[in-house]
Amino acid sequence: MDFDYLIVGGGSAGCVLAARLSEDPALRVGLLEAGPRDDSALVHCPAGIAAMARTGSHNWGFATEPQPGLGGRRGYQPRGKVLGGSSSVNAMIYLRGQPEDYDAWAAAGNPGWSWQEVLPCFLRAEHNTRGADAWHAQGGPLHVTDLQQPNRHAADFVAAAVQAGLPANADFNGATQEGAGFYQVTHRDGERCSAAKAYLGPAARRPNLAVLTGAQALRVVFEGRRAVGVEYRQAGRTALASARREVLLSAGALQSPQLLMLSGIGPGAALQALGLPVIADRPGVGANLHDHLDVVQVVDTPGLRSLFGVSLPGLADVARGAWQWARRREGLLTTNFAEAGAFLRSDPAVPRPDLQLHFVIGKLVDHGRKTVWGHGYSCHVCLLRPHSRGTLGLASPDPLAPPRIDPAFLADPRDLDTLVRGFVAMRRILGQPALARLGGRELSRSAGATDEAAIRAFIRAHADTIYHPVGTCRMGPGAQDVVDAALRVHGVDGLRVVDASVMPSIVSGNTNAPTIMIAEKAAELLRRGA
Repeated sequence: MDFDYLIVGGGSAGCVLAARLSEDPALRVGLLEAGPRDDSALVHCPAGIAAMARTGSHNWGFATEPQPGLGGRRGYQPRGKVLGGSSSVNAMIYLRGQPEDYDAWAAAGNPGWSWQEVLPCFLRAEHNTRGADAWHAQGGPLHVTDLQQPNRHAADFVAAAVQAGLPANADFNGATQEGAGFYQVTHRDGERCSAAKAYLGPAARRPNLAVLTGAQALRVVFEGRRAVGVEYRQAGRTALASARREVLLSAGALQSPQLLMLSGIGPGAALQALGLPVIADRPGVGANLHDHLDVVQVVDTPGLRSLFGVSLPGLADVARGAWQWARRREGLLTTNFAEAGAFLRSDPAVPRPDLQLHFVIGKLVDHGRKTVWGHGYSCHVCLLRPHSRGTLGLASPDPLAPPRIDPAFLADPRDLDTLVRGFVAMRRILGQPALARLGGRELSRSAGATDEAAIRAFIRAHADTIYHPVGTCRMGPGAQDVVDAALRVHGVDGLRVVDASVMPSIVSGNTNAPTIMIAEKAAELLRRGA
C-alpha cells in the first residue's frame, strides 16, 4: 500500500486524477472510495436516477442543521457514495457556467484560473457529439451529447419561455448562456457517462493504479507537517496507505473539509474542544459553504405521461422502456428528466443571468423521494450566485459520524428577494400558451402564493438545495483561504484538495463539469511539478 499519489474519494475529481496521473507508468497511484463499484444498472441507466432517489441507493444521504431561513427545516444533502461519486447519481447535465465566474476566481488572487486559462481543461475533458468548434472539443474521455429521445413536452417549455420573451438558445455552453433550450447531457450509447465510466474504466487495467472500494478514509497521517499517508477503514479493519509524493483529497465539498479537520487542519479552538490535535490552525476550513438554493412549482397534468407519476398506463410505459433500454439502450429510460431549461436575469439591470430553470417531466416532490399518483410536470427555479454563506463543521471527533452541515440558506435577505423574482418569472413562463394548452393545474401548495408575502412564505416552506455545495476549502492567498492557486493546503506539505470545495465562489450552473475541469487542471499542475 505504498503509492506516489494517494487519492481520497473516487468521485468526479478523484476519477479524473486517478486516470490522468496513472498515464505515467513510472507513478504508482492509489484511489480510496468509501462506496461500492459502479456496477448497478440503476447507475448506468439514465432514468435510474429516479429509483436511486427513492431508495437512497449509492448516496450518503446527509441532512443539514435546522435552517432558520427555511422555517427551521433540515435540508436534504444527497452526495454520491459509489465510484463516480455524484456523477454516478446526478441528472447528467453538462454545464460550465459563465466566463465571468472564472475571471472572478483569478481576480480574487488565483493566477491560472481565468476563463481563458481553464477553457483548455474543459476542452481536454470533452468529447462532444455535435463536433468541435471554438467552444467544444472531440476526443476527450467525457462524452457530451444531445438527449437521444427527449420528451415532446420539453419542447413545449422552450416554446413557452420564448413566448415569455426569452431568446431560444441551442447551446448553453456556447457564446452566451442566456435563453431557453435543451440541456446537453453526459451520456454515451444510451448510458450515463459518469466520471468513473469516462476516466476510470479505461484506466482500470493499468498495473500502476490500485482502486480500493468500501474504503473510508479516517484521517490524513502526518510526519511533522508533511502528509505521508491516509488511515482508512475497509471491511471492519483499519489500515494505512502511504504516499511518497502527495495525498490528494477529492472527497467533495462536505467531506474534504471534514477529513482535514479530523486530521488536525482547521479552526484550532474548535478542534481542541473536540480533543483533536492541531497541526495547522486554518480558520477557513469548513467556512464559505454555499449552494444553489432551489424551489419547485408542480403542475398536475392528467393528459401528460411521466415516469415520476404512477398510473396503470405509466407503469406500462416504464415496462416497455425497460425492455427497450435492456435490449438496445434506447427508449423512455434514456431520459435525464431535467431535459430542458433556461437562464435568465432576475432584473433587466442585472448584467448576466442570475437564475436557472430546470423543467422536469414529472411531479417532483421531496427530491423525487415520494411516490406521486398521476402525471404532470415540475419546474425548478435556482439562485445562481447566492450571497449567503454557511459552514461545515465536525459534529463529533468520530470519523464515521456525518459532518455538521449548515448552508445558512437565505441568511442574506438579497437571496430571498432574487428568488421571489425568479418564482414570478417561472410562473409567467409556465402560464404561456405553449404549456397552458395542456390544461395543467398548479398544485395547491404553491397555487395560493399569489402575492409577494405568500411567495416568500412558500419559498421558506419548500426551498432546498439543487445539490451543488461548494467553497469549504476555498482557493486563495488570504488568511481565511485553505488552498493556494496550485490547490496545495496552506500550512502543511504534501497535501492538496481537488474538488468543488476549492471554488472561491460558485459557478453559474450545474457543478459537475467544473469539478472535472478542476481535476484536469490539478493533474496538469502535478505533471508540471507546480
